[in-house]
Amino acid sequence: MSRLVNAEHLRASYHTPDGREVTAVDGVSVHIDEGEVLGIAGESGSGKSTLGAILSLTARPPLYVDSGSLEIDGQTQALDGSSKIPRTWRGSVVSLLPQGAMNSISPTMRVRDLVVDVMRAHNRSVTKDEALDRARDRLASLDLPTRVLDAYPHQLSGGMKQRTVTIISTLLNPRLLIADEPTSALDVTSQKALIDMLLQMLEQKIMSGVIFITHDLPVLRTVSNRIAVMYAGKIVEVGDAEELTTAPRHPYSAALLSSVLVPEPAYRKMRVYGIPGAPPNLAHPPSGCRFHPRCGLVMDECHTEEPPHVGDQLRFSKCFWALKNPGQSVPLKAVTASSLSETDTVVEDDDDTTSRPDDEPSEVPA
Repeated sequence: MSRLVNAEHLRASYHTPDGREVTAVDGVSVHIDEGEVLGIAGESGSGKSTLGAILSLTARPPLYVDSGSLEIDGQTQALDGSSKIPRTWRGSVVSLLPQGAMNSISPTMRVRDLVVDVMRAHNRSVTKDEALDRARDRLASLDLPTRVLDAYPHQLSGGMKQRTVTIISTLLNPRLLIADEPTSALDVTSQKALIDMLLQMLEQKIMSGVIFITHDLPVLRTVSNRIAVMYAGKIVEVGDAEELTTAPRHPYSAALLSSVLVPEPAYRKMRVYGIPGAPPNLAHPPSGCRFHPRCGLVMDECHTEEPPHVGDQLRFSKCFWALKNPGQSVPLKAVTASSLSETDTVVEDDDDTTSRPDDEPSEVPA
């Protein structure tokens, strides 16, 4: 695959009314190949949506991009505050499918009016008929009824509204689509319909790459080629979606995976563990590894030293445990030991890793 996107050393902070700067994305670098879906996972407050705002060029006060660069198709754009972003980059080079997209349609406008407004906002020479013709062709190519153009938002189901907004967001055929939690307000059937449509759009080359942001790891496993896990403004692990979700190499990734239910038979009897503690205050993040106050595998150096980059660009984790145990999966029960009650038994077993689908699942404690 050819490289589509290189985003390097992204750093952004929120400026508070009392003059403080809270760094929400701290030194993040990501890349995407042509035709690839990169998933971004993490708890609320980990910096996922802030990263999406940076990459979609939609950062607005009180969020300020301090540094970084974005390269798409060989064209590089500096993202610090002194750089002026070309208008043509928004919509046609990179586009945003926002969080809460179902509510982004005015209740007093027909969908057709929004289509015309979006198209003409980027190109004043586009006529109303040209805009609607493009929208009809796009709907037809994705097997959706063209009658939605004549509907008001309240006449569409939640899933249809989300798919309609997705189509409107990609009418200019952007090279990169940033999808910020697009499935969070949908039922399972509508989630599948939206994911299938996004993959169909990629296949038709309506866009060339997708960054899919969500806290829902089972969804990411379905839609993504690779997953990047974020914690406290930093990326702590990157890997192939299947490999990362079955054999994580960072304690936070393992803990995150163990805290969600997966509707698959092999996981039916697995116990769901909570992650002990709470995410750090990014106004005063902990020194060393930012996950160390919540980690059952914490070492002395984790308290004071920045964790090392273990692995290559395609598969790495930033963790001292990974450095000392190269290529090994994280022992889940050790990571979550502090979240167990006093009556629970923690089995110390060198082979106790996060369960794979073909493993025998553990029984639920009585």
